[in-house]
Amino acid sequence: MKRMLFACLLGWLLFSGSAASAEDAVDDQARKEVQDVVKRLQARYEKTRDLQADFTQKTTIEGFERPMTSSGKVYIKKPGRLRWNYLDPSTEDIYVDRDDVKVYVPEHKQVLVGKLTQMAASKAPLELLQGAAKLDASFEVEPTPGKGRGAGGIRLLTLLPKVHEGEAHRSLQRIVVEVFPKTYFIRSVTLYEISGNVSNFEFSSLQSNIGLADDLFTPKLPADVEVVKAPVLSQP
Repeated sequence: MKRMLFACLLGWLLFSGSAASAEDAVDDQARKEVQDVVKRLQARYEKTRDLQADFTQKTTIEGFERPMTSSGKVYIKKPGRLRWNYLDPSTEDIYVDRDDVKVYVPEHKQVLVGKLTQMAASKAPLELLQGAAKLDASFEVEPTPGKGRGAGGIRLLTLLPKVHEGEAHRSLQRIVVEVFPKTYFIRSVTLYEISGNVSNFEFSSLQSNIGLADDLFTPKLPADVEVVKAPVLSQP
């Protein structure tokens, strides 16, 4: 269940002053670079009809020394469909169709059903991957502090999710996004929770616009599977 919440989880800065200091000039340049990355990232996902990729996930839980690691495959198709398959160390299949979510756990012979708006503390990371989010509408976007650069020297984006009416209380502090050079597909997403937990997702072997079939996003469940209503995290 914890992994499902992480999977469903996967605006601009003001600048004022008259004479700009050297630090101000650096900050201004960083903002311009961030705006360029956002523009290219948004353009890439607007042109993407479907996408599949491998992923690895590393989650560090506050108070635990060792991170939890897992891996699998993710499939995305517009509008609003996602299939997230954990394959190692155990199997768990997550299906999202707009606001409908099904989580199939073969080991338990159960499928959890519910609504994304009620099961996830924030839809922001999922909307980002699906290309459904307009970044300036869903996030406050900032240059990432420190060196703040990823593969190819491209600026990392720090996204501060905006809490919308109907969502659960805010649990995400920020999201850091790294893109692939040249393609500007998302290379990694790191979720920082207010609790101190950190989850990093890295994507590889991306293939886009390959014509993923609709039935790929429909769960094929055994007849004896137990259907369980998923818990509601949002406030009524």
